Amino acid sequence: MFQDSTAFSGFAVDDLAAAKRFYGETLGFDVREDTSMDLLDITLPGGTRVMVYPKPDFVPATYTILNFPVRDVDAAVDELTAKGVEMARFDGFEQDAKGIARDDRGPTISWFRDPAGNILSVVADDTM
Repeated sequence: MFQDSTAFSGFAVDDLAAAKRFYGETLGFDVREDTSMDLLDITLPGGTRVMVYPKPDFVPATYTILNFPVRDVDAAVDELTAKGVEMARFDGFEQDAKGIARDDRGPTISWFRDPAGNILSVVADDTM
């Protein structure tokens, strides 16, 4: 049934214009605005597409909505913070001064939020 289908993910925000600036200008992704449907179509590295839509009663996700595998988490965090992105901190994770969690329970990872408060991460990809 889905052999020829191309799946995509989606998530909500409270301010479409702020999301467009963040994902397009700050993170550097290809962002196309569909004004007829009031949504954003974001193309991530590798060609994955994500639909972003406004939601009137929006509440930020309490879990990571997007993970970005990178070769070097330290370099990614440095680049994000240079662009004004603040790394998030969470209870239950030991994070260094940069906000990076490095332990035996999982991969090296650091989280940040989009303007709507949704959680994203840069995570070490040892296969790269």
